[in-house]
Amino acid sequence: MTANNRQPEVNIGLVGHVDHGKTTLVEALSGAWTDQHSEEMKRGISIRLGYADATFRRRPSVEPPECYTVEEEVDGEPTEVVRTVSFVDAPGHETLMATMLSGAAIMDGAVLVVGANEEVPQAQTEEHLMALDIIGIDNIVIAQNKIDLVDPERARENYEQIQAFVDGTVAEDAPVVPTSAEQGINIDVLIDAIEETIPTPERDPEAPAQLQVARSFDINRPGTTFEQLQGGVIGGSLTQGTLETGDEIEIRPGRDVDDRYESVTTMVRSLQAGGETVDAATPGGLIGVGTGLDPSMTKGDGLAGQVAGPSESLPPVHDGFTMDVELLDRVVSVDEEIEPISTGEPLMLTIGTATTVGSVTSARDAEAEVQLKRPVCAREGAKIAINRRVGARWRLIGVGTLR
Repeated sequence: MTANNRQPEVNIGLVGHVDHGKTTLVEALSGAWTDQHSEEMKRGISIRLGYADATFRRRPSVEPPECYTVEEEVDGEPTEVVRTVSFVDAPGHETLMATMLSGAAIMDGAVLVVGANEEVPQAQTEEHLMALDIIGIDNIVIAQNKIDLVDPERARENYEQIQAFVDGTVAEDAPVVPTSAEQGINIDVLIDAIEETIPTPERDPEAPAQLQVARSFDINRPGTTFEQLQGGVIGGSLTQGTLETGDEIEIRPGRDVDDRYESVTTMVRSLQAGGETVDAATPGGLIGVGTGLDPSMTKGDGLAGQVAGPSESLPPVHDGFTMDVELLDRVVSVDEEIEPISTGEPLMLTIGTATTVGSVTSARDAEAEVQLKRPVCAREGAKIAINRRVGARWRLIGVGTLR
């Protein structure tokens, strides 16, 4: 399969417990394209917040679901492009909050991968599903993976466990597709379920561009001379509007200058989407934006969590805010009740692609005021994932709404 000739139009999270086959499943869904990166792409110009982009295709002469494939040709018959998607990586347990919750702003749906060879639910399966609910992702497909490792009776038991587990959750009506990513079993059925369940959202390409920044890079090699130096790269997804080379954009909150943040303005010098250099990028999918910024500013995800677009249309910057709070009944995976938020305690807060720590300055029944260690750029009504330190790590305890 050759590199995509279309921009991705939808972002799909791949979530689930470690070792349940997310990586192998993405490889099965994205074909051989993932192994065909140019040196430039390896160095970070192509921003891939996940495993890969995948172009779903169909055979015109075959009915669903057997018609679906990622191959350009099957048995001598050329296939037709259906759409290109980007898979957003939500890897293991320790990176759940940093990767999955910060990716909430750019996820349009999710595939929850559940291993047929283990009891349901495993710790991360439960936590990931709760996180999908918190961040408002309700277009979900469940892949019951690794069915090749169990006998039919165990597969049926596992299927019933999945149904019982998702009962009453955001995934209650999600289709469950038995798959073997390793053996390529039912990949066509899975693509069919994704096409039926996770539509491309309606977006307004005429609205002012707004880029949720989730990664940033310095793509220059050590020893690069000043004359050869390339500007910093930011990557993420457009939630609205169209971004073109030559556009002037502002990035908020910007950079830390003497303990206060100042927004930065720069020019769009290059764009990459779907593995190709393009003149304009549209909403959906993951893009890389080459800028005129000093690469030291973008190095090591220095601008991750920020928002970019025309100056007059960006959300305001908050050093602190009041949020309405809705707590879960218990801490997922720990199985202990959640105590009310108290004044003075630190919370880890994820808003869009930004993750910051906030100190609670005032707490009441259903609201809390927080002062942030690092400011965020967000609109009124934005959803906030609230995490509390429980034992050795941050745990998801509820959702807030910015007032």
